[in-house]
Amino acid sequence: MIPLGTQTLSKSPTQFVQGVAPIYLERGRGAHVWDVDGNEYIDFPMALGPVILGYADSRVDGAITRQLANGITFSLMHPLEVEVAERIVSMCPGVEAVRFGKSGSDALSAAVRAARAFTGRDHVLVAGYHGWHDWYVGSTTRHRGVPPSVRALTETFVYNDLADLDKRLTAHAGEVAAVILEPSGLETPNDGFLQGVVDLACEHGALSVFDEVITGFRLAPGGARERYNVIPDMSCYGKALGNGMPISAIGGAWKVMREFEDVFFSGTHGGETLSLAAAKAVLDALRDGSVLTRIEVLGRQMLDGIHAHIDDHGVGARVRVGGEPHRAVVAFSGDDSLIVKSWVQQCLIDGGALFNGSMFISASHSDEDVARALAAFDVAFTALEDGRDVRGLLRGEPVQDVFRSP
Repeated sequence: MIPLGTQTLSKSPTQFVQGVAPIYLERGRGAHVWDVDGNEYIDFPMALGPVILGYADSRVDGAITRQLANGITFSLMHPLEVEVAERIVSMCPGVEAVRFGKSGSDALSAAVRAARAFTGRDHVLVAGYHGWHDWYVGSTTRHRGVPPSVRALTETFVYNDLADLDKRLTAHAGEVAAVILEPSGLETPNDGFLQGVVDLACEHGALSVFDEVITGFRLAPGGARERYNVIPDMSCYGKALGNGMPISAIGGAWKVMREFEDVFFSGTHGGETLSLAAAKAVLDALRDGSVLTRIEVLGRQMLDGIHAHIDDHGVGARVRVGGEPHRAVVAFSGDDSLIVKSWVQQCLIDGGALFNGSMFISASHSDEDVARALAAFDVAFTALEDGRDVRGLLRGEPVQDVFRSP
């Protein structure tokens, strides 16, 4: 009854080795989840990144429960909207005003609309993944249903390559409304790159937008703005902000954010209080930095351990790991990259851990959780030595590309 069987493509059966991986998860606690058959797994996707404190965190669940007793969505504004906005403004350098949405895609689309209103321009330059809405996904291979006229307004540039960005800004002189990028992902920013993006955008009359849906409140209490000491015009937040509750935010300088007084960005559930209560509890838990420091230490063990196993087994031509300790990203190369990814995933599942490429460390993961994952990586990489074909070792169909040729 559900097309593709899922609401989120990255959670669908196409992204896991069937017959090996669970299909439906029923509950979670801390950094562990249980499927509908009662099997327990260490969770590293952590719901694709939102669950930064852990499943069923008492601080967040308590805040939700207390608010639930008083109502969920109201006919007028709620004080929690102000209280959460105040926290984001105080934690994120250069943010002077905030608007809330329900998803990262909401936030990015709102930022694009505000940038177009502010600049009077239409074109957008992007680096990274920015959600499912037309303005961005039209630039990918998943563009079916997006009008060609919309697709023509968004163009990609090469991350960590200021010359490429400058070339594209020059080629579209006077046309670019916004330069949007994920400040850190599989690749981390070269020295001066993020500031260079902000400066180039300003020089060409465009706004700079950091997509901090993943990095926000994870790399530092103030996100990438704080960690890299760079202030874009706007940042978009999501995922970790709600520890699993559906909430996102756009924040930036007042001169830009005032566009939202006229730009239409409005939804019935924008001020829904359970998610705001969760966000308030999350921000209060993260604001002194101690939780994120522990996540970084544990994540460093994971990142360095995967690096060491790749080097020890000489599989660097087929597997690489990058990103920040808070979220290491394991990537695969070569004609059989999906086979290799499937094999690694199968080995992690056999070791009792869920794996989809991103190793989101939460406050609830333990040294033992990391050690078990690293032992499974060791098993997987052993079989990949000397370019061996592991297709015959798979016990189910391999995973599929999310973005593939149409």
